[in-house]
Amino acid sequence: MNKSELIEAIAQEADISKAAAQKALDATTNAVTTALKQGDTVTLVGFGTFYVGERAERQGRNPKTGEPLTIAAAKTPKFRAGKALKDAL
Repeated sequence: MNKSELIEAIAQEADISKAAAQKALDATTNAVTTALKQGDTVTLVGFGTFYVGERAERQGRNPKTGEPLTIAAAKTPKFRAGKALKDAL
């Protein structure tokens, strides 16, 4: 399912227009992004939790030359599914 299909599904489920569904989806993704940038977690009870994970600095290798290199530490968005979502699958 891509974004336009998700918007259509939201519009049908909530009985609203596609434009309203798109605004709602955009507002939700913006709110989650803003919260994660601030280091917060976003918990949707029954669905799951969005949080920021940290990857440590590590050694890698250039696949073309074989030369070792250091891959910098990074923060990554992560999602942990809630019980209701797990049970639904």
